[in-house]
Amino acid sequence: MRKVLVLCLAICFVFALTALAFDDMGKSTTVNGYVSDSKCGVKGANASHAACAKKCEAGGEKLVIVTDGDQKVLTVDNQDALTGHEGHHVAVTGTQSGDSFHVNGVKML
Repeated sequence: MRKVLVLCLAICFVFALTALAFDDMGKSTTVNGYVSDSKCGVKGANASHAACAKKCEAGGEKLVIVTDGDQKVLTVDNQDALTGHEGHHVAVTGTQSGDSFHVNGVKML
């Protein structure tokens, strides 16, 4: 009986550690930055790049977010959420997973 109890406690401990490890996944976050295209990336992180970003998007390039602070390029899962914001300085709300971002809302800055 004691072995079963120890085994159950060990399994509960493993599940608790797993829950803590995945606790911050799926939380909404806000990122400030410029909407650019994947070809130009950081070079396109300004308002004067809007026409080029639209042209590159029409040519098949993906839209990205270039963050203000560290100039990190975040790929966007749902491209349609940023359409019309090429070259804009925005606050993007959504969920981030590594260098990928799923946009829930966009606000012009």
